[in-house]
Amino acid sequence: MLKALFGNQNVGRIFLFLFVNERCYASQIQSLLRIPLTPIQKALIRLEKEGVIYSQLEGKTRIYQFNPSYPLRWELEGLLKKTYTLLPSQEKKGYCFIHKPRLRVQEERDSERSQKNMLLQFWEQLGKVQHLTVSAKSKEVHEQSTKMGKAEVAIAASSGCSLVFQEKGHWLLDEHPSSAFSNSFRWTLDLNSSLITLEHLRYGPTHPVFLFHFTPFGPHMLESVDAHLCNQDTYLGNIGWDRKRIEFRWRIIGPNKNTELTYYYF
Repeated sequence: MLKALFGNQNVGRIFLFLFVNERCYASQIQSLLRIPLTPIQKALIRLEKEGVIYSQLEGKTRIYQFNPSYPLRWELEGLLKKTYTLLPSQEKKGYCFIHKPRLRVQEERDSERSQKNMLLQFWEQLGKVQHLTVSAKSKEVHEQSTKMGKAEVAIAASSGCSLVFQEKGHWLLDEHPSSAFSNSFRWTLDLNSSLITLEHLRYGPTHPVFLFHFTPFGPHMLESVDAHLCNQDTYLGNIGWDRKRIEFRWRIIGPNKNTELTYYYF
């Protein structure tokens, strides 16, 4: 499918990876999709010369993104959204796995210890949450809309390994409360697996809707272990935090959706 649409399989893979993740570097695509590095590098250089993407150095790594000034950007993203939703489930997941490099035994032990410490730090911060501001951005072809909301967060039930957030607030119109919204989420800590699970409790605590497994992938950063597929919709997410707030970003891609949600907990 990708070769027929874009004339080159690797160009199609780069486009899809950028559509899902919004940024990339060459060895990341090579590792995640298990394809040769040199053709990926050549394709990235060519696409940048043609103005479809642009790059910048972060440290010693060259990071690529779609060029917001590219004249056919919205048409391309619309085509990529349709292409992504038609992919088989396992192929969809291939574009959003976390890359875990092979480590030596001692390195693996040190990494596990570091991950557990990081999860405990995040868990402590999560338990302090009282407020939420949320941004919901719809990213449809030729049109973007954003709405903002604010809510109070009550931890309605908690144990050593489970926190339930009850969120009640309002969407804002011209900075004034408009329509009300409420959510209930359950966070569960599993130190043995170095994971935090997030579930939506729209049907009650006995019938949770699974959203994400999160695991550490950098200092003060968590990322979804896998894409979560719900019918034809794909959910992806990542979390960053410091002592003042937690920033939780998640994305929903589907036939009728291309939404980016940003939750700021504090």
